Amino acid sequence: MKAIPYGRQHITEEDIQTVIETLQSDYLTQGPKIAEFEEAFANYVGSKYAVAVSNGTGALHLCTLALGVKDGDKVITTPITFAASANCIRYCGGEVVFSDIDPNTYLLDINKVRALLESAPKGTYKGVIPVDFAGRANDLEAFRKLADEFGLWIIEDACHAPGGSFQDANNNIQSCGNGQFANLAIFSFHPVKHIASGEGGMITTNDEALYQKLLQLRTHGILKNNDLYTNSIELAGGNETYPGWYMEMQTLGFNYRLTDFQAALGLSQLARAQKGVERRREIASNYFKAFTNKSFIKGQSKSIEGHAYHLYIIEVEDRLGLYNYLRSKSIYAQIHYIPCHLMPYYKQFGWKEGDMPASENYYKHCISLPMYPTLTDEEQAYVIEEINTFYK
Repeated sequence: MKAIPYGRQHITEEDIQTVIETLQSDYLTQGPKIAEFEEAFANYVGSKYAVAVSNGTGALHLCTLALGVKDGDKVITTPITFAASANCIRYCGGEVVFSDIDPNTYLLDINKVRALLESAPKGTYKGVIPVDFAGRANDLEAFRKLADEFGLWIIEDACHAPGGSFQDANNNIQSCGNGQFANLAIFSFHPVKHIASGEGGMITTNDEALYQKLLQLRTHGILKNNDLYTNSIELAGGNETYPGWYMEMQTLGFNYRLTDFQAALGLSQLARAQKGVERRREIASNYFKAFTNKSFIKGQSKSIEGHAYHLYIIEVEDRLGLYNYLRSKSIYAQIHYIPCHLMPYYKQFGWKEGDMPASENYYKHCISLPMYPTLTDEEQAYVIEEINTFYK
């Protein structure tokens, strides 16, 4: 059996030809493929606006900038996530406040967030960043009600969940990133994600003012818009109108642009994204059935409607033993994640072992199994068989 990783990109001949065509076009960056990808992605998730950026981390950073996070602002997020979900707060000088997960869903526990908010005067916290961890959607309708009660903004970290959804109180399907409840949402196009563009990310929103801020912040803080210029026409080098070359840097921005050939790859991948989610759900259902009622399973991702299944996680005893055994069988399972609050960088702010008991207990037992659309039934059966063999 060939090596089986936990995640793998799928690049087709159509993907390759699409990229080649773009490489042979007039634009490698800042060309028409960017807007085309943004429009298609906004349609896919159901949002009004989308902004393509260089990666998911850049997307998070731009979101915190657009929302005005500044020195000392307290923002809540989960410790069970990739570090970027928390780091974006620090990039702006804000204070990261971790809140524990629900051990049944692995998502930020809204009841614990409420307790945190109620323990301090209103206005103490500025925002919350729920993470659709592993592809399972947060109930953002409930988070929106909580955020409105305490005056918070919401950034939905949906890097794991394009194609994911939850059911609202009226039984309507709410897609991850559709902007109905979160102020902003972000996605990643890293190779192991649902849509691969090498690197890349996307921000979605229904707020036009935030959308315009993001466009400016993405490109050095520079804008080209006659109606928004503050320098005089004469200073700009014109007579009655601003000359065609003129632009203004009005705020400190960054270079977080995506290239056209990455956007072309993303567009090609997006065309089959939903089919990929459906295959992920089939794989998840197979895992769930295989491990239900197994004595060595302490918990698992389960088979859940609306889950996008970037990861399928099981919780087991002797996780290290299983991890090493699977690697000896060329099955490269992975661990997601070491709790952020126990990273040395965050421990310097006073976070310590015991602060997040549900997250810490989860980390002791979690292991992510191979999960990607091109995983074959034979390969999955082999993974299941070897896990059963180890625990026999």
